[in-house]
Amino acid sequence: MTFSKSERTKKRIIETVAPIFNKKGYQSTALSDITTATGLTKGAIYGNFGNKENLAEACFIHNVKFLQKGLQITWAANPSSIGKLIGLLNFYHQNYETVANNGGCPLMNVAVEADDFYPFFKEKAKTILLNWQSEITSVIKEGQNSGEIKPEVDAANFANFYIATIEGGILIAKTANDPASFFNIIENLKSLVNHQLKITT
Repeated sequence: MTFSKSERTKKRIIETVAPIFNKKGYQSTALSDITTATGLTKGAIYGNFGNKENLAEACFIHNVKFLQKGLQITWAANPSSIGKLIGLLNFYHQNYETVANNGGCPLMNVAVEADDFYPFFKEKAKTILLNWQSEITSVIKEGQNSGEIKPEVDAANFANFYIATIEGGILIAKTANDPASFFNIIENLKSLVNHQLKITT
C-alpha cells in the first residue's frame, strides 16, 4: 500500500506518540511530550490532527489494534473453541513484555481515565470491551454446540471472568513489576479452561 506524504507523517506521529499516551495517560501527556518525541512543531501536530483529542483517539485505536490483531490471528490458527481460548492466553503470555513496555493494556488504561478526563473515550472503550465479551461468549457457545465444551457452562459469565482475569493479571504484574505472577495467572486460567470447560472422554 502506498501512502501519501501526509498519511506517512500521520502514521509516524501515531506510532511514536501512542506508547507515550498509554504510559503517561492521555490527560498527563503534554504537548511538549508529543513535540519532543516526534521532532515536530505544535503547528505540524495540529495541522495533521486538529487537536490533542483527535490525536489521542487515533493513538488509542492504534494501541488497541495490536490486541485485536492478536485475537484475529489466534482465532484463524485454532479451529476448535478450546484451542481459541488457550491460544489467546498463549498470545498474552508471549506478548506480555510488549504490552507492559508500552504501558499496559490500552483498553484498561482508557477505561480508568475516560470518566474523569475523556468522556468521549468511554463509549469507544465500552464498545471494544463488549465486542471482546461477545467474541469469547460466541466461542464458548460454539464449543457447546459442537460437544467440545460442557453445556452447563454459563458462556457469558465465563467470558467476563476470562477477560477480567487477563486484565487483572496484567495490572498486578505491571504494578508489582512481577511478570511471573501474570504467567502463573495465565497458566491457572488455562487449567480452568481445560478442566472446567472442556468435555473430557
